[in-house]
Amino acid sequence: MSTDAARRRGGRDARSSARRRRAFTTAFAIVAGILLVAGLGGAAIAGLQGPRVTDVQSDPEAAVAASGSRVIITTTRSLEEVDPDQVTVTPATPFTVDTSGRSVGVRFSLPLHDDTEYTVRIDGLQSVGGGPSSDVVETIRTPPLELFLLRRSGDSDTVFRTDLTGEQAVPVFEHPHIEDFRATASHLVVSVLEDDETALIVTDLDGGNAAELTLPGDGRVTNLQSADRGELVGYLYTAADVGAGGGAESVLYTASLQDPDADPVAVTVAGDEQRVADWRFVPDTDALLVLTFDSRLLLSASSGADAVELGSALAIDGIARGTPLAAIERPDGMVLLNLADGVEAPLPLAVSDTRPSLVLPLPGGVGTLQTVTHFDGLTPVASSVEVVDTVGAARPVFDVDGDDAVLQTCVSPSGRYTAVLVAPDVVSNPYDMYDVPLPEALETHIVSLDDGEPVVALTGFDVSWCQVPPQ
Repeated sequence: MSTDAARRRGGRDARSSARRRRAFTTAFAIVAGILLVAGLGGAAIAGLQGPRVTDVQSDPEAAVAASGSRVIITTTRSLEEVDPDQVTVTPATPFTVDTSGRSVGVRFSLPLHDDTEYTVRIDGLQSVGGGPSSDVVETIRTPPLELFLLRRSGDSDTVFRTDLTGEQAVPVFEHPHIEDFRATASHLVVSVLEDDETALIVTDLDGGNAAELTLPGDGRVTNLQSADRGELVGYLYTAADVGAGGGAESVLYTASLQDPDADPVAVTVAGDEQRVADWRFVPDTDALLVLTFDSRLLLSASSGADAVELGSALAIDGIARGTPLAAIERPDGMVLLNLADGVEAPLPLAVSDTRPSLVLPLPGGVGTLQTVTHFDGLTPVASSVEVVDTVGAARPVFDVDGDDAVLQTCVSPSGRYTAVLVAPDVVSNPYDMYDVPLPEALETHIVSLDDGEPVVALTGFDVSWCQVPPQ
């Protein structure tokens, strides 16, 4: 190729390269312009919108088991403080609200009903610094309720887990002699008798990973209870040598299920009389309500510190969830005692001239559940379980005739159901030979408290809703 031809070809290549650079620059400018316009448009649109939801966190399973569960809603922007009046929960249930950064939390003050869809609506959600507001609607569905119960039968006793149909019962723990058990959020603790002494066995909720809790010594454990939170249990301990050797008698201990090898902690009881006749974990707190052998009623921390004297009492019937009300039998009658301020009020009775055999304050302070035995002279002719509201209006939800006996009533965490323990044909129903003897034939009836409709009848006792074992 000649020099002139090469020079001409080089010129053409240079001009073509320049055209390509100009085309690329133009195309890039156009694309950049489009993206800039799109970005400005998106920003403008976002600026015209209120905060939008990016994440929702909840634990429906925990929400039916205990109070204090939350729905946490996270948004695109930092939020102004949300007022409780902006929030609606359907079906209605008590709640509190807190706001932190881009998130707002709705905390339920009571356990939620099982197998129910809840809607949380927040109106007028506002970003920090102003701008448009938005409304947020989120739903959660709680699962069907499950419970544990105990069956004693000849050679082997069994703790079962079941739903409210009774058709899905699954054995989770077996032992030749089970006195009692309690369930926490993550564990079962089972009181068994081995070589005529108590052992406490802790397992997962499916019965796995069994381990033995350290006890204060050789002896017996009674009145086993579990706290609502913290995987904490408590019990009364009496040493095997209490008669001859002056060992411990009816001493209150607490223990953590998270560390079975740790030594249990003796609760210090104020005053000269250290023996405990009855006690309760106070729901939603780490406090204890203690009744001593000399009839002193004390409210203290779980260690026994900072004890407050609450006067004389004969019995602790029950304590409500979601409100600090306890049903207490005083020497001169039944009262409702507010554990927050010590104020007490007379207890409205289902039958004005009959002392109930058991009174359980209902969650949220909406009334009490009372078990009443009806007499013809000195002869018991029937028993009933009645919902009594705060002004004394009574509504029966369960009853049996005089041949059967109601041994215990317990309320589900949300207050939706009661479990009624019945010994059928009690006169001819022989008792077993356990430390807490019970009739051999037992039925647990689950009843709706809203309308008194029966839900299911289960064979067994000691439903995991119960704060204490049958007395």
